Amino acid sequence: MDTKTALKSFQFADRAKSELIVCSQLVTALSSFPENERAGGRRMLIMVLEAVRAELEMALRATEQSGFRRSVDRLSESISLTESDNYGAAALKISEAITGSTTVAQESWQVLHEHGLI
Repeated sequence: MDTKTALKSFQFADRAKSELIVCSQLVTALSSFPENERAGGRRMLIMVLEAVRAELEMALRATEQSGFRRSVDRLSESISLTESDNYGAAALKISEAITGSTTVAQESWQVLHEHGLI
C-alpha cells in the first residue's frame, strides 16, 4: 500500500471504528426498550446503520481495502438481523465489522509508521 492510500485508509478506518462502536451500543440498548418504543427505535437505528454502511462503501471505493468490504458485508448482515429483532446477533455482526475496519487501520498505521509519518 502506498502512503497516500495508507493515509486515506487510516482516516476512514479510524472514523468507521468510532461509528461502529456507537452502532453496537445502540443495537444493544434497543433490546432494553419498552415494547411500545422498540419499533420506532428500530427504524431510527436502521437508518443510522445504513448511513454508516454508506460511509464504509465510500471508504471501500476510495481505498479498495478488503477490510472495508468485510465491514460493509457484516454491517449489511447486522441490518437484516436488526430488522428481524435479533439484536444480540446484530451486535455480534457489528463487532465483526469493527474488526474489518481495525485491520485496515492497523495495516495503514504500519505503512505510515515505516515511512516516519506516525
